[in-house]
Amino acid sequence: MRRHIFFCRNFRKNREAASPAISMVIITAVTVMLVVVSSVFALQALEHQQAASEFDTVEKSVLAFDDAVRDIAWDIGGSRSVRFVTHYGNMRLVPSKKTFSITIPGVDAPYEFNTSVIEYLTPSAYFALGNDYYALGDDSVVVSSLTDSFGQVLVKQEKGVISIALNYRVRVSGEGPPTYVESTHTYINYVDILVIRLNCSGVTIGAGDFDLVAKNVGVSTTSFGPTSVSAGSSISVVSEGFDDSYELEAGQYVFNLIIADVRVYL
Repeated sequence: MRRHIFFCRNFRKNREAASPAISMVIITAVTVMLVVVSSVFALQALEHQQAASEFDTVEKSVLAFDDAVRDIAWDIGGSRSVRFVTHYGNMRLVPSKKTFSITIPGVDAPYEFNTSVIEYLTPSAYFALGNDYYALGDDSVVVSSLTDSFGQVLVKQEKGVISIALNYRVRVSGEGPPTYVESTHTYINYVDILVIRLNCSGVTIGAGDFDLVAKNVGVSTTSFGPTSVSAGSSISVVSEGFDDSYELEAGQYVFNLIIADVRVYL
């Protein structure tokens, strides 16, 4: 009997001593698990913040590259470069992605051309864009005001990716008031149709720092007319399902189609 009582007392003491040790192991395991989970969430939050910051920086770089293209577009042989830094997304140079068709009154066939597009793509898992928007320009394919930019920068979210895309529209503008031509005793309206045509090889640029170069490789001008234009006529431009026009008054016109070819490369 005494032996039984002694054994029970020792078992109770051992159990009471083991209980704090087990509790400490459980608390330590839970603490480690919480630290690991918190670290994962913190790392994801930091990664998302850095990806969003990179996106904003690349958008500014794309706008700077638009400035570079416009600076050298009419300067034969001129070139400029812009630095890009990417880690979470990729830059792509996409050849002949957009097609334009320009219909000029009095010209039998429309003038058609392809132009390249510069894109930045990043996974949409990093952050949500919200609504698509134009960082530069709008959905028109013809611009006529000197204050409107040639460039068009569309930011949009597609399945699995968010993209920034730069391309160029067609500028149509008159060269001031009609000019009187004494030999024909007529007034001639001169209209310029300006095209910036990007040209590049298909390239996907991985993560890292790099310079993107825009170089003017030629400017050509083709004139049409004089031709008689009736009221209600217009210069029409169609691209990727978008149709836009520049309205003309009745009169005699000379149309100057001026094309700047800009090579884009690393």
